[in-house]
Amino acid sequence: MKLSPSILSADFANLARDVKMVEECGVEYLHIDIMDGQFVPNITMGDNVVKALRPITKLTLDVHLMVVNPERFIEDYANAGADILTIHQEATPHLHGALQKIRNAGMKAGVVINPATPVSSIQHVLHLTDQVLIMTVNPGFGGQTFLSECLEKVTEVAKIREEKGYSFDIEVDGGVDDKTISACKKAGANVFVAGSYIYNAKSPQERINALREGLR
Repeated sequence: MKLSPSILSADFANLARDVKMVEECGVEYLHIDIMDGQFVPNITMGDNVVKALRPITKLTLDVHLMVVNPERFIEDYANAGADILTIHQEATPHLHGALQKIRNAGMKAGVVINPATPVSSIQHVLHLTDQVLIMTVNPGFGGQTFLSECLEKVTEVAKIREEKGYSFDIEVDGGVDDKTISACKKAGANVFVAGSYIYNAKSPQERINALREGLR
């Protein structure tokens, strides 16, 4: 089980501090949300932030591209030091080729689906994925309410993984807290993104401990 704090909710004036803080709390991943203002309404950051973070942390850099035609940026994120690059099924007509390109660039390849997108839309590429991300909110902004109906997709993906003998991770992103994380695990997820729940707290360590407790 891996925790992936989202820096979307971090203090950008003190980003290095906030990254080191969660690393010292014992998390495994760092979730980096890249938004272009087109695929989603918000604009966040680019590969320069990944490049700046790479030398200061040993955490796995879990980069989530919410951009149109993500294949344009694969080499940029590989060069910046991303470990995992996850792209949206809805963002490109060339999903198969894009996932291959990510792996060829030396990164793990992930595929994401939004709450309204069926699992059937990614079944043809699951053999090329190292991570499947199920959005449990509509993407674009942090701090949203968890959509419990999305857990059915987690269960569906987990069933396919078992039936086909695949080994990809299943990640959930959106509204994850100490109350929702156990249901995510029960459905089949093993990587959990949490942003505002961790970074908006007075004690991020206590929140991370609470997430670990929810996974027991």
